[in-house]
Amino acid sequence: MLTLLSSATSPFARKARIVLAEKKVEFQLVEASPWVADTPVAAANPLCKVPVLTLDDGTHLFDSRVIVDYVDSVSPVARLIPEAARQRVAVRRWEALADGICDALVLAVLEGRRKAAQRNTDWITRQRAKIDAGVAEMARELEDKPWCNGEGYTLADIATGCALGYIDLRYSELDWRDRYPNLAKLAEKLGKRPAFAETAPPAGA
Repeated sequence: MLTLLSSATSPFARKARIVLAEKKVEFQLVEASPWVADTPVAAANPLCKVPVLTLDDGTHLFDSRVIVDYVDSVSPVARLIPEAARQRVAVRRWEALADGICDALVLAVLEGRRKAAQRNTDWITRQRAKIDAGVAEMARELEDKPWCNGEGYTLADIATGCALGYIDLRYSELDWRDRYPNLAKLAEKLGKRPAFAETAPPAGA
């Protein structure tokens, strides 16, 4: 059986978990923080990041984009990444935007946890500006469409939903729901899907 090293607060791990659930792929979930001593993540991924998907033959797949690409290709359940080149690129572009927002937020959070004397507030401001611009671009691209890539649910929606959920967890003052009602509507719809509800990050984590 596949094994996924995951963290409950990681938006990248959540994306992998949602894709595995939506594709109905059985796997064993192992919660593992990359920040603690003797973490099993280091042995599976030299970059010591989650998620890591271990295949039946012992191969470790890391980086959420690699994992979701693999899972989408091996399961016959409805494709989350379109086969047509133009649509595939559009979906992966959404994923890159969502992941970039999460990357910036992780950097801002880590900097904010440094001692006050060592903290670079300009760096935090720069990262938050990226987040603000990224969310604004999401809202602009979504317009009044039912899904990020038009009429169907895809990886674009999964990545977007994970990014918005991570903002709720780490940057709630952005108040994106009031600013972007179309994103709020999408997030509400996504939240009703079992895969999203079951992977929601714990409040206050």
